[in-house]
Amino acid sequence: MSAPLRRRALALAGTAAALALVVGCTSNTPQDTSGDSTGAAVVPGTENDEPGDKVTIGFSAPAADHGWMGAITKSAVAEAGKYSDVELVQAEATNDVNLQISQIEQFINDGVDAIVLLPFDGAALTEVATQAMEAGIVVINVDREFDDPNAARTTVLGDNYGMGVSAGHYICEQLGGTAGAKVAEIAGIDSLPLTQDRSRGFSDALADCGLEVSNRVAADFTVQGGEAAAANLLQAAPELDAIWNHDDDQGVGVMAAIENAGRDEFFMVGGAGSKNVMDAIKADNSVLKATVIYPSTQAADGIKLARLLVQQKAMSDLVEVEVPRTVQLFAPVVTKDNVDQYLPTAFES
Repeated sequence: MSAPLRRRALALAGTAAALALVVGCTSNTPQDTSGDSTGAAVVPGTENDEPGDKVTIGFSAPAADHGWMGAITKSAVAEAGKYSDVELVQAEATNDVNLQISQIEQFINDGVDAIVLLPFDGAALTEVATQAMEAGIVVINVDREFDDPNAARTTVLGDNYGMGVSAGHYICEQLGGTAGAKVAEIAGIDSLPLTQDRSRGFSDALADCGLEVSNRVAADFTVQGGEAAAANLLQAAPELDAIWNHDDDQGVGVMAAIENAGRDEFFMVGGAGSKNVMDAIKADNSVLKATVIYPSTQAADGIKLARLLVQQKAMSDLVEVEVPRTVQLFAPVVTKDNVDQYLPTAFES
């Protein structure tokens, strides 16, 4: 199939099921049920993981200046290493928009088969991504969306609004509809659309059980910013029932401020899914009781999808013969009851 035809594939909205498809539909190893007496259905393997034509993938992402971003690159490199038919060309991680644009231009000049791109600034990288698509290169847009959806063949996203919804619903469940409960929010960078989406989802979910955000501060996704914002919050709010902190990296500072203030009358929910937070949830000896996942596997999924597209393969569990245009990953809540399920994909803060 030609590149222009691939670009005109039918759009299919991604949901939680899409994550299972990305992770599960490319497995070529049937489950061993020789000792299984549960009667569970056997999931057959597919041919998608069988070596095929060589695929050269260019990969570019921002600098790993916090744990989540570092995990994005690490997981992408690890995923590419699983395939003997994938050659990964990794550009230097950068927060310089102009440098990242030049990296994509170099990929175009080198004639790579696909580009997996987490742009530092989606709007700024839209034009060069469009140039890559017009050159017949499969572009996978990760996390930060381009201005024009036609600048990518497929976009892999987390669910920022869904994070807020998941956090809000969990807090509603824990407070049991307590009238007048005081719920605080420690956001990330307020100017970013992702922060606005998270806050909107949180507010909407709380409203479903008659609650609202009583105190709100914004940090900057850093440990220092988290500590300063949390200290200001705790000083302004002498009594709280629950806190949602948007980001587990800044949460290191948030927890430091809470400990310094000697406060423990509330419980806290994190965001993103770091290992240190999951370890604390499992230990169950602090105010930290849950976190909401924002998957750091997005670029790894992008690698898998790029390989499928270049080799003209499909996701075997879909009736549609083309890979979806959009895959949006779910934002589940992690608690002590299910933490072991999510620890293997947790990132280091």
